[in-house]
Amino acid sequence: MHGLSHITGGGLVENIPRVLPDGLEVVLERKAWRRETVFDWLQREGQVADAEMYRVFNCGIGMTVHLAPGNADRAVGILRDMGQEALVIGEVRTGTRGVVIA
Repeated sequence: MHGLSHITGGGLVENIPRVLPDGLEVVLERKAWRRETVFDWLQREGQVADAEMYRVFNCGIGMTVHLAPGNADRAVGILRDMGQEALVIGEVRTGTRGVVIA
């Protein structure tokens, strides 16, 4: 494991970079996880922009585990065997120490 981010206040875009070394960023594939309908409701009723939703809320992701690509499938299997919902939702790549949501 290279990093672990608990997605609390600061949402996805403020918590994940805290564990990234300089020169790396995380790209999250938005369609890789199901977002609870409450987040759609909050966004619609509050007229909240996408960027603000990801900055303030976890949008359904409680924690991220940063692993070498070759370990991802095994880790997902272990977590699922333990009764946890686990998904591969993105990747780490060379970049500006931030989060890109595609």
